[in-house]
Amino acid sequence: MQIQLNSAQGVSMSPALEAHINKQLQSVERRFGERLTRIEVYLTDVNGPKGGVNKQCKLEARPRGGDPLMAEFLHENAYDSVTGATKRLESVLGNYFGKLDRRTSGPRPSPMDGTENEGD
Repeated sequence: MQIQLNSAQGVSMSPALEAHINKQLQSVERRFGERLTRIEVYLTDVNGPKGGVNKQCKLEARPRGGDPLMAEFLHENAYDSVTGATKRLESVLGNYFGKLDRRTSGPRPSPMDGTENEGD
C-alpha cells in the first residue's frame, strides 16, 4: 500500500508532520493494508491567513478493485486534523469491507427462520 502526501498553500509538510501522518496511518495499514492499493492525504488551509478552525485533512483510500472512499476532518491544527480524519477513515473502511465480506460469504441461516430444526 502506498501513501501519497499532498499539501496546499498554507500547510507546510514538515518532517514531523510527515512522521505523524505515517504513524496515524499505521493502524489503517495493519487492518486493511492488503485490501488497499493507496491512501492519498490532502492537507489544506481552508481560511488562509484568517486563522481559526481551518486545517482540513482529506484522506482518500483506494480499495483493490473498488471505488475510492473518502474521510475528512477540520481542526485548528494539521496534526489533530490528520488524527480525526484517520479515525473516520478507519470507520468508513470497516463498514465498507464489513458489508463486502457479508455479501461475499452468502446468507446465513437465522434461528428465527426455522431451518435449524428441520431434522427433528
